[in-house]
Amino acid sequence: MNSDNPKSSELHVAVFAFPFGTHATPLLNITKRLASFAPNVIFSFFSTYESNTKTFAGSKKGLNEDDHDQNSLMPNIKAYDVWDGLPKEYVFKGNPLEIIELFMVSAPATLRKAVAEAEEDRGRKVSCMFGDAFLWFVVEMAEEKRVPWVPAYTSEEHSLSAHVYTDLIREKIGMQDIAEKRKDELLEFVPGMSKIRVKDLPDGIVMGNSDSFFAKMVHQMARVLPRAAAVCVSTCAEFNSAALNDLKSKLPNLLCLGPLSLMMPPPKTPDNYNCIAWLDKQQEEAHNNSAVVAYVSFGSVVRPSPSEIAALAQGLEASGVKFIWSLKDNFKEHLPHGFLENNKEKGMVVSWAPQTDILAHKTVGVFITHFGHNSIMESIVSEVPMIGRPFIGEQKLNGRLVEAMWEIGLEVEGGVFTKEGVVKSLERIVWGNEGKKMKENIRGQKKLLEKAISTEGSCNDDFKKLSDVVSKSC
Repeated sequence: MNSDNPKSSELHVAVFAFPFGTHATPLLNITKRLASFAPNVIFSFFSTYESNTKTFAGSKKGLNEDDHDQNSLMPNIKAYDVWDGLPKEYVFKGNPLEIIELFMVSAPATLRKAVAEAEEDRGRKVSCMFGDAFLWFVVEMAEEKRVPWVPAYTSEEHSLSAHVYTDLIREKIGMQDIAEKRKDELLEFVPGMSKIRVKDLPDGIVMGNSDSFFAKMVHQMARVLPRAAAVCVSTCAEFNSAALNDLKSKLPNLLCLGPLSLMMPPPKTPDNYNCIAWLDKQQEEAHNNSAVVAYVSFGSVVRPSPSEIAALAQGLEASGVKFIWSLKDNFKEHLPHGFLENNKEKGMVVSWAPQTDILAHKTVGVFITHFGHNSIMESIVSEVPMIGRPFIGEQKLNGRLVEAMWEIGLEVEGGVFTKEGVVKSLERIVWGNEGKKMKENIRGQKKLLEKAISTEGSCNDDFKKLSDVVSKSC
């Protein structure tokens, strides 16, 4: 994007975040990079108050307050809070996806109103609409205004391919009970998915509730992607993925921006519980022996059931492997009686942990995770094999990629935590030859990743193409 172009002073890019999980931060990372390339272009970033407060570090008030902390904002980026869709005094019914549905139902009208207000506030009409691909209805807003729509899919290409091929998969495999009987079959008819089984697909494609709001949302997203001016994906061309090469023939201007969580690293996370000092101590005490610590975390959204928390704790204790476990305080009541006291020398259970710094520490030899895309990428960069227990969305598919395709980790035996399964998985990675082979494979993945995100890599080239798409929107 050429910031010297006089037309750039007319550009106003609307950025729409999906305000749940870790979706908003990668989108802000891209926006910051675009904004640094083009200081004359203005960017309006739309998300809920809660999401904006978390995403824009240092903000303690609503981000539209005059005295909020501007340190995390560039002069040409302004955040706007939008309604989260929750009626006053709303009583939750217990479905964890409830808040997503409420937001998505209200979002088309809410975001239209917010865009109009931002246009008046900033004195420029919106010239391009960029944002999370889950907000598929933005294509209609863009077409109404006759401006480009550029969606960003914040995971990698195999899960995107599963959504793009949903109709074909349903036709070939069948639905519900039929699909259940064929759950171990491989998806050899989908390019790049020959090692993926039917049961690895996200819920709602052929198994699970295909009528759920979330399943319909991602299905509709895949259907409208061909109407985009460009589609951004959190991956690298250097991985030479058959799924990615196939998608390039189906979607217009498919751009690989690299793992979005890595392209602009987030600010340092405070180490309030002295996790790194504890890891240093384990390394010192090991002397010439290599200390191996397991890091346990399941992201900000999902949590194992009480019985699985107890089983995981029992497995960690029985294995003899030292550990740091990031677990919210209100879940600690599910730990076995005496677990914290019995393991205070060999383990830490903390309510928040600096994940990137922990994974990068030499003593950490295995990551017990939910197979979220961002966590997998961070694990690759730190050369740490994984043990995963997938929960929602594309996590089952990610787990299959990790275990069967890339061979850099394991899905916990049986797909749920048991004491025996945890012990067996830790033994295979920490003390077995499999762990050594996984580390070799991870190093290969890391080299490709580093090449992709270098100044000469494909991700940098594709980012320039994204800049061009946005700059031509005037």
